[in-house]
Amino acid sequence: MTDTIRLPDELGQQLMARRLALGMSKSEVAQRAGKVREVVYRLEAGEDSTVSSLLAVAAALGLGLRLEPVGLPSAAEVARRFRMDDDEGDDHGA
Repeated sequence: MTDTIRLPDELGQQLMARRLALGMSKSEVAQRAGKVREVVYRLEAGEDSTVSSLLAVAAALGLGLRLEPVGLPSAAEVARRFRMDDDEGDDHGA
């Protein structure tokens, strides 16, 4: 997990990948983090949560956070992310 994460859904994907690699359920992670299961769902979905919840879940997964200067995502990166979301939605209706 050395990718630079710049969007909430990217963070959620990384947290989920780590949880699955450890063979843990969302409930197990929540229990280790001292949080309710909804916190894990929200973080993995890229939804809003508190910093303390993020840190607790990361620690429960054996992860730490490192901040480094990278700047905001470019307009092209954000647009590409939204196009990916739209494309994924189209597949569900087919």
